[in-house]
Amino acid sequence: MLNPKDFKKEAGPVVDWIDSYMKNIKSLPVKSKVSPGDIYKAIPPEAPMHSESMEQIMEDLDSIILPGMTHWQHPGFHAYFPANSSVESVLAESLTSAMGAQCMIWETSPAAAELEQRMMEWLRDAMGIPGNFEGVIQDSASSASLVSLITAREVATGFRSNEEGVPPNLRVYCSSETHSSIEKGMGVCGMGRKNLVKIRVDKQMRMDPEELEKRISEDLAAGLNPCAVVAAIGTTGTVAVDPLEKIAAICKKHKIWLHVDAAFAGTALLLPEYRWMIKGIEQADSFVFNPHKWMFTNFDCSVYLVKDAGLLIKTFEILPEYLKTKTRGLVNDYRDWGVPLGRRFRALKLWFVIRSFGLDGIREKLRKHIALNKHFTEVLSQVEGIRFPLEPFLNFSCFRLQAKGMAYPDELNRLNEAFLERINSSGELFLTHTKIDGLYTLRMIIGQTYVEEEDVERTLEIITDAAEQSIKKG
Repeated sequence: MLNPKDFKKEAGPVVDWIDSYMKNIKSLPVKSKVSPGDIYKAIPPEAPMHSESMEQIMEDLDSIILPGMTHWQHPGFHAYFPANSSVESVLAESLTSAMGAQCMIWETSPAAAELEQRMMEWLRDAMGIPGNFEGVIQDSASSASLVSLITAREVATGFRSNEEGVPPNLRVYCSSETHSSIEKGMGVCGMGRKNLVKIRVDKQMRMDPEELEKRISEDLAAGLNPCAVVAAIGTTGTVAVDPLEKIAAICKKHKIWLHVDAAFAGTALLLPEYRWMIKGIEQADSFVFNPHKWMFTNFDCSVYLVKDAGLLIKTFEILPEYLKTKTRGLVNDYRDWGVPLGRRFRALKLWFVIRSFGLDGIREKLRKHIALNKHFTEVLSQVEGIRFPLEPFLNFSCFRLQAKGMAYPDELNRLNEAFLERINSSGELFLTHTKIDGLYTLRMIIGQTYVEEEDVERTLEIITDAAEQSIKKG
């Protein structure tokens, strides 16, 4: 067991390890190559009875844990959406861990509450969100969207559901491309997955407003209660941007809660040239985006903004005797702004990142990633057999192989599944896939904090070689 007085000495090897990891991450396979159960079997079945040295623990970190990690900060990581870190964020997380604060209310750490309030204002204003929105940090967009659904549920039922239970006729609408967390949230909040109405999308994978209006009208005629609409600014599969202004007008007409899920693409709102994505945002009720995806801030850190914080607080506040304080009503007690009572000091890493990078520095990084993606798609489009089913957008593109004479969906899907496997087997890259119109399609995100042009050039080499080999083998 370590003595706090020896912290500097004991921390030395850990700091050295982190330094080496950051410098040498390219030499590691981006995706773990272990088989299911390998790590579990390497860990003793019983906890040690006696103290073990940090030296031994660090050795096992290298021999047992590291081989089982997929390296999200690797410049060859282009899968899912990024979960980016940065030196600034790592340092801030270290300080947060050292303080070990539980920031549930203002009294438990006034600086944590007030820094969080100011960070939400900084980001709101920098992104062009109206000034009457207030914010809170949630752990993820999934949690933020759940909070929005619950608030919408309470508003639709006159705040009776928390007391009496959820009525069976509440309906929520989203596109067929919206993140799975909305479907999960419907079950968790008691409205039921069967009451989630998935609206068809157009050729650009965006929600069809005419279909939305039609489905809402049908539900009203059937005696059902339209409760909320979830619009996506950057869907998970294809980064599609739903037509927010038209959706907002429909919600205003029918007095329906509007939640905007911009988990990944919301960071692009820091660039004035992408503010068109949220035209109509003043009509929305809530908005979420994740700095931990593309704003160089360690997971977890999700910014949730609401137009009427009073409705949010009324939905979640419970005041037992042991949480009563004299400052209540004078400050933000963020435990009332979401599900959990306990809260981490997440605002500190945002403060470090924004101050160290500066808004100009963040914008420079974002534009660099967008430019790298443009270069990537221009070069890849020259490769035989490569097809782009959608126009590249931001730092995202999707593509597939189309071999000559191969037209059947099953054939194309098998070809592209093998294509992806060949790319990932290199150990230098990790991509994932989606399906567009039933066809297996590879996704590419260029968003790792420190990715450079040389990394993208290497990515192009590996994908080009994999495409040639895949076509040869058919």
